[in-house]
Amino acid sequence: MKLSITTKILIGFILGVVIGQILHTTMTPEAAAGVAKNFQIVSKIFLKLIKMIVGPLVFCTLAVGIAKLGDFKVVGRIGIKTLLYFYFATILSLLTGLIVVNLTRPGEVQQWPRPAAGADVGVAGKSMKSIEEFILHIFPDSFFMALAENEVLQIVIFSLFFGVALGAVGESGKKIVNVLHDLSDVVFKIVGYIMQLAPFAVLGAMTGIVALKGLGILISYAYLMLCFFGGLLFFVFVILWGICLFMKIPYLKLLAHVKDAVFLSFSTASSEASFPQQIVALEKFGCSQRIIGFVLPLGYSFNLDGSMMYMTFATGFIAQAYGVTLTIEQQIAMLLTLMITSKGIAGVPRASLVIIAGTLTQFGLPVEGLALILGIDPFLDMGRSATSVIGNAVATAVVSKMEGEYTGT
Repeated sequence: MKLSITTKILIGFILGVVIGQILHTTMTPEAAAGVAKNFQIVSKIFLKLIKMIVGPLVFCTLAVGIAKLGDFKVVGRIGIKTLLYFYFATILSLLTGLIVVNLTRPGEVQQWPRPAAGADVGVAGKSMKSIEEFILHIFPDSFFMALAENEVLQIVIFSLFFGVALGAVGESGKKIVNVLHDLSDVVFKIVGYIMQLAPFAVLGAMTGIVALKGLGILISYAYLMLCFFGGLLFFVFVILWGICLFMKIPYLKLLAHVKDAVFLSFSTASSEASFPQQIVALEKFGCSQRIIGFVLPLGYSFNLDGSMMYMTFATGFIAQAYGVTLTIEQQIAMLLTLMITSKGIAGVPRASLVIIAGTLTQFGLPVEGLALILGIDPFLDMGRSATSVIGNAVATAVVSKMEGEYTGT
């Protein structure tokens, strides 16, 4: 019997947990760290291959979709609707994190020794870009530089201009559209080859994480994890489902289509890892190719719901752990600050922790408090990555529905 790719990924996940725990319990921390690093090589190669293909994939799918439309007014209308939804979802996810951390009080219930003042957490706060810097960064100096540096937003901007120009030149443009369409078929074929590596990537990622941290850490952080994952589940099955009910989108059917992408992102702790899978899944669900090509790339920079919720939750947790009471006014200011700063960090390594560090500094909270969550962060990252994938699937379905380009039932 031939196993599906999802079954193989599940087997890799289970084996990774088992092997990682065996390594953690039978080896010294130094030896386990060395073995974990070796196991994670496959996972890192897989993520690099995915990043390699994201730029060409975005360019081909979006340029072809826009060329078939060829109207900047329609593109602008779709863009405004998309960004308005992203900010709406961002506010909801940030609010969810605040409400969950205030109701459950994990920083008070579960106390650990506070890190020493000035302790190195390996993360520096990132100052917010000015509006001018942020806007200028969106526009590429060179399309090829944007591709080389995997600047998805810049690739989207060039693809929009290229697609509209193709649609405007008439018959000669159609020849290039056909070439790009064929090229996208080639790119998806490459994606198929890369996905064969996914089970081994998941095996390596899970083995590395568990070998370093051990499953015992899940017990010591049980309440914190219960609170955070409970909040993620609330966001996924109450808030996002409510949005889909309002828009008359079959939510359970949508989840069934994107479940493979969600599980892959959960296993690798990377929402980007499932980007090609999600494109195919949403097309099968009934979203139009041009809406998918436009909304998804933007979503991976502007609509990371799981990460948004984590930022307010983690900041609130650290404040509680240090006995600092944040007033309603301070929490609203934090929400508004994060709503802005979180939009300018696409491509920043460990972006959530970087933004949290900056937020802690701004509100007079000790940055070394990050040490309280660093140990469990790889596991929390799995949940927030999967949530962000579901959030972007809903965003794509909502915009498709608003544009009358959802063909599902």
